[in-house]
Amino acid sequence: MRIILPPKPGDYPPYATMYMKLIPTDGLILKYLQNNFYRVKELIYSLSEERLLHRYAPGKWSIKEVLVHIIDDERIFAYRALRFARNEQQNLIGFDQDSYARYSGADKRDLDNIFDEYEAVRKATIALFNGLPEEAFDRMGHGTGTANDATVRALAYHIAGHEMHHYNLIRSKYLTI
Repeated sequence: MRIILPPKPGDYPPYATMYMKLIPTDGLILKYLQNNFYRVKELIYSLSEERLLHRYAPGKWSIKEVLVHIIDDERIFAYRALRFARNEQQNLIGFDQDSYARYSGADKRDLDNIFDEYEAVRKATIALFNGLPEEAFDRMGHGTGTANDATVRALAYHIAGHEMHHYNLIRSKYLTI
């Protein structure tokens, strides 16, 4: 797999720093995307169905909803990366993650079904970033306003860091009881 150097400050919005700092800066982002999928899968399959439906506080998502949120976010950010890589000049609108989770039906889905989708999306994401021309990684795209501007390179790291953020939350918030 190719080396994709990490983004620099200014390549992503300030809020995304929390995701960027969770990923090593050695350029092996595609390998981390591949390996971290298996890391998440191993943890989740070790849990009971009861635990997968657990919410650590009122109004928080279940673990199954978190998984589908990771998939949704990855799909959206990979789409943004594609558009920015192709030099799209139109601003992209955001999305309401809570609404997506509410209407996902995640808690009624079989875990194998969720992971089939997760794996398909992950393979597509890796293929996308692996096949982009080198100059595409520094293209900056625009979200709503300038609060979500990011380079294609930053979006690859965002996807991986977002996944690790939720992996860490599952371990610290959902599995401590």
